[in-house]
Amino acid sequence: MSQAFGYAAQSSTSPLAPFSFERREPREDDVVIRILYCGVCHSDIHQVRDEWGGSQYPMVPGHEIIGEVTAVGRNVTDFRVGEHVGVGCMVDSCQHCDACHDGLEQYCAEFPTMTYGAVDRHDGTVTQGGYSNHIVVDRHFVLHVPEGADLPATAPILCAGITTWSPLRHFNVGEGHKVGVIGMGGLGHMGVKLAKALGAEVTLFTRSAKKAEEAFAQGADHVIVSTDEAQMQAAADRFDFLLDTVPVQHDLNPYLATLRYDGVHILVGLIEPIEPALHAANLVMKRRAVVGSLIGGIPETQELLDFCAEHDITCDIEMLDIRHINEGYERMIKGDVKYRFVIDMATLEQARQEELSRTE
Repeated sequence: MSQAFGYAAQSSTSPLAPFSFERREPREDDVVIRILYCGVCHSDIHQVRDEWGGSQYPMVPGHEIIGEVTAVGRNVTDFRVGEHVGVGCMVDSCQHCDACHDGLEQYCAEFPTMTYGAVDRHDGTVTQGGYSNHIVVDRHFVLHVPEGADLPATAPILCAGITTWSPLRHFNVGEGHKVGVIGMGGLGHMGVKLAKALGAEVTLFTRSAKKAEEAFAQGADHVIVSTDEAQMQAAADRFDFLLDTVPVQHDLNPYLATLRYDGVHILVGLIEPIEPALHAANLVMKRRAVVGSLIGGIPETQELLDFCAEHDITCDIEMLDIRHINEGYERMIKGDVKYRFVIDMATLEQARQEELSRTE
């Protein structure tokens, strides 16, 4: 075992605080990674506060990890010491079901092992995430970071980016398509950038007219204020796809009306019951579909990293000192970040030194 240091929640009501714990010794297929940066995802808050149920404590969150390889297991030939790599939302899966064979490990028949808060399928320990100084991960779930990438701004691509990329690629979104992106947060702004880079005509749906300037800066072609009935009616039967990034319950029916026949409304933010209920006529009369999509598989995540490098796409970020993580959570809840916090792990070492001074 190796000693690790990070920030953890001890319960659903306790703030994140310094925490020492043990990482496993590397297995034959493992990569040991010194963590340089870790994005802060809104799902971290849900998990820390047990808002989805089933959280296990102590919990070290974080699944948007960029780091440097410090050691590899004897079977590892595709990663080298000193290389910059990434780790996203998963660190293992059964690796033998149909979904895993198709490179869609997020839909693993035995459920993937998530980066934190999950049970390791080999030794039964609970996984701990990227708000820490290092991590040990099976090589199949480690990603190559392209040379010259902006490392901090690449971190959120491993969740916010792939969550929007996977459905865009699954439905072969490209030139000639009209895509509406609902919501302008961490997911939404990446959805705008990626759909535009794929060649689609992109419209942002927002509740606030103040978001228009931001949307155009991200590459949107049009903006529709969803609270303006006239604008929504004028958009009827326009879109091929809607990428819905809103993480809380909201009325889908007005948006469905903006889809053309055979249009698809893709949910990537909501994992709660749909309220209010869907009006079936919005689906039946135009053969529209409502579908969901979960993060993305390892091959498509690597594809995304390479695509972003080729097209100079990064996430808009604000750097965060880990000693201010609890304040960061409160700001995220208020929507006071454009559009993703990324923790500089150099500040974790400062926190560790302060913790040592307090305990001496």
